[in-house]
Amino acid sequence: METSLDLIRAKIGELEEQISNLRIAERELQALNKPSSRKTAEKPVTRKTRTPRKVESTEEAETGSGETPSKMTIGSTITGILDEHGALPVGGIAEHISTTGRDISNRAISFTLQALKKRGLVKSANGEWSLPKARGKRARA
Repeated sequence: METSLDLIRAKIGELEEQISNLRIAERELQALNKPSSRKTAEKPVTRKTRTPRKVESTEEAETGSGETPSKMTIGSTITGILDEHGALPVGGIAEHISTTGRDISNRAISFTLQALKKRGLVKSANGEWSLPKARGKRARA
């Protein structure tokens, strides 16, 4: 009859053998996971569509009640600036954006203005961009 000590030593031997087998398996997996020198074609990256998010005005963002200016989209930032300061050229819009601490190129601002114009959210006249006049809502009878 085996003593408890003999049983424990037998169990330790079994566990050491399992550890040895696991180390061998680990080395084989590491060898298989090494990057090969042959280049394969990568899967093309698919673009996810963004869902529009509600953005407060620039004034609300600066006070902390809404999103921070860096979290606002370029379009919402531009419309907030035009709402606050009136008609401005692209350079003037860029200056106001840079005062909020964001670094956005004039080209990005120009592209965004064109997209906003297509959607009817801004208009251009004499080289200056502004918001379209707000239409009053008709009273219901």
